[in-house]
Amino acid sequence: MHRGERRRRSPGRSPKSITVRAAAFGWACAVLVVAGCATVVDGRAESMLYNPFRVGGLPVADGPSGPRENAPTPTGRVYNTDGGAADKLALLAINDIEQFWQQTYNNFLKGTFTPIHQLISYDSNDLGSPRICGRGTYRLVNAFYCRNDKVMAWDRGVLVPTAQHFFGDMSVPALIAHEYAHAVQQMAGLVNKETPTIVTEQQADCLSGVYLRWVAEGHSPRFTVSTGDGLDRVLAGLITIRDPGTPEDTELSEQGHGTAADRVSAFGMGFVHDASACAAIDVDEIKHRRGDLPMPVQVNPTGEAETGQVAINRNTISMLMETLEKVFSPKQAPALSVDRANCADAQTNPPVSYCPATNTVVVDLPALQKMGAPANEHDFVLVQGDGTALSVVMSRYVLDLERERGLPLDTPTAALRTACLTGVAHHKIMAESVKLVSGNSLGMTAGELDQAVAGLLTNGLVASDVNGATLPAGFTRMTTFGFGFLGTEELCYQRFREGGA
Repeated sequence: MHRGERRRRSPGRSPKSITVRAAAFGWACAVLVVAGCATVVDGRAESMLYNPFRVGGLPVADGPSGPRENAPTPTGRVYNTDGGAADKLALLAINDIEQFWQQTYNNFLKGTFTPIHQLISYDSNDLGSPRICGRGTYRLVNAFYCRNDKVMAWDRGVLVPTAQHFFGDMSVPALIAHEYAHAVQQMAGLVNKETPTIVTEQQADCLSGVYLRWVAEGHSPRFTVSTGDGLDRVLAGLITIRDPGTPEDTELSEQGHGTAADRVSAFGMGFVHDASACAAIDVDEIKHRRGDLPMPVQVNPTGEAETGQVAINRNTISMLMETLEKVFSPKQAPALSVDRANCADAQTNPPVSYCPATNTVVVDLPALQKMGAPANEHDFVLVQGDGTALSVVMSRYVLDLERERGLPLDTPTAALRTACLTGVAHHKIMAESVKLVSGNSLGMTAGELDQAVAGLLTNGLVASDVNGATLPAGFTRMTTFGFGFLGTEELCYQRFREGGA
């Protein structure tokens, strides 16, 4: 969040240097902490895509994710390999991804699929690590495809084992699938030297989602991924290697990999649809998916870049609730309480609860401050900040809007509808300059939207009913939130109505 008005951009670093930072540090420096203690809602399904118990049409289920016990032995030559477990896993992923594209490429893409034959492993910890495609690989924690040399390379020393440790074995095929997608783009003629990097990267995220859907459906002879925890970990990896969204990274909105929301939504397009949807991604499509909102970092009246982070205190929460009252115009806006109290007709769920009987948003301020404390990959957690905490406040506020319409608040549909309406709230705050009685205004940056998106994975409270019962799949939470972000309040009510959508 930030106070004040939108102003000019601040200068940023070169796209090349920023992209290297995002790729080099993203996988290696974050731990996914997915809350496993949240209550899960029970009830009847509403639709295939926006179904509380399905992920893009597949049943939500936890279970093993990674190589199958009976997976075939990996085949093919890897140059500079040490023959260890990391390279065997990467090569197994290459075999699987190639089989997938050999089976499906001609159904959706032009050109001819040709497997990558030059595979190179390196150890970024090794001073003598070879130069690949003209670049040194010592301390290059990365995986990449070289278009000119038609080479696929990966770091077995840090990247692969770190990804496995923090995100599970399935994170490695997901990472390799993204890099392999860059080769597929060349084969299909989807990109050229003039294509903006953001388009190239978003297409690759999407194409990796197409492959992961194939695995999730059980077609892979080598890997399996659960649609619950397994897919959540893959999504966490995408968020981790998002563009940072800090003041020095303003140019990344068009030249980088994309924000967390960008990356997750592009992956979701592939997971839900097919490669033809990925081929259709261009700058206009990305802008539409962002809701035509500007993504640069804000600067204050003195010209200094703002981080967007605000203190989580009663004054900030009051400003947020006043802003929400102006953008939604409820008949009777809910009251705010920062006193710990029990609700007469709903379970309390710190850090924020909604009490229908008294129409009150109850905030456990110390707990909310902890949730909103700035954190990023270097703090060994998935990104969080004020956007994480305040999105939860928004979600409890919109329960009042549902109450006014006489809608049930304790159903799976209510959890979906709440996530959707919270997405609408985010869009309205980002798009509208709302002047408060005090003369201040409260805005939101792209980085804070990333924090909110990450919160959909780590705690899920934004996608929960009045009792805090959350939707079981992170993918569904994010998809529903995104529907609201790109839609309207009325569309949320129409889509997520009791009895079916």
